Amino acid sequence: MNTRVSAGELVWVKSSYSAGNGGDCVEVAATVDAVHLRDFKRAEGPTFAVGAEEWAAFLRIAGCG
Repeated sequence: MNTRVSAGELVWVKSSYSAGNGGDCVEVAATVDAVHLRDFKRAEGPTFAVGAEEWAAFLRIAGCG
């Protein structure tokens, strides 16, 4: 899996499950190979990436997909 994409190259979207009060917010960005995640409040901070199959499995377990 190639996850070597800089955070600046990704198109980030705030999760619809994030709190609406500006508190706990997660952003996601999808590429062909992976789904990237980051803390909305720390946009320049670290990111985390998982493969598309792993992300789909997570969504099924979480009851979102």
